[in-house]
Amino acid sequence: MTHPWHDVTPGERLPQEFVAIVEIPTGSKVKYELDKETGLLRLDRILYSAVHYPANYGFIPQTLAEDDDPLDVLVLCQEKLDPLTLVNARAIGLMTMIDSGKRDHKILAVAVDDPEYNGYREAAELPPHKLAMLRRFFLDYKHLEGKAVEVDEFEPAETAAPVVESALESYSTHRRRGFHPRKG
Repeated sequence: MTHPWHDVTPGERLPQEFVAIVEIPTGSKVKYELDKETGLLRLDRILYSAVHYPANYGFIPQTLAEDDDPLDVLVLCQEKLDPLTLVNARAIGLMTMIDSGKRDHKILAVAVDDPEYNGYREAAELPPHKLAMLRRFFLDYKHLEGKAVEVDEFEPAETAAPVVESALESYSTHRRRGFHPRKG
């Protein structure tokens, strides 16, 4: 069985373009999370707040972010994508949040193969309300669980590249040092 985190190539045009793997479709209240050992999706929880994911949410394979998970990515697309869909994506921005005391970067990307979104190169080109909704979701989605998060404003596409590169390097370093990724 192919493990989505470890066996899928992250792409040829890194760090600006990459393959993203969808965990959660846009519009969902279901928080799925990659089970690091099996590669299957595990139900983490149903969102407590009256909100739903404002974009297809997933990760970039063969990355290890500062929160010890694969690097998160929000993929804007005119359609909701099924869990475990591979999508060619391009970074257009970066949002950083503090969750449980750790930095948790979210790469904002567009689906390269979606003609409605593939013309966007920067988050600032999106309608301001779209950016406000994306940010507001992350400010609100854990509120009724009694968990506070801090969410920064969206930054330009150029700020996403070093975060992607760092997460790719961190993954490679851990693999070389004997990190057994199937167990996390």
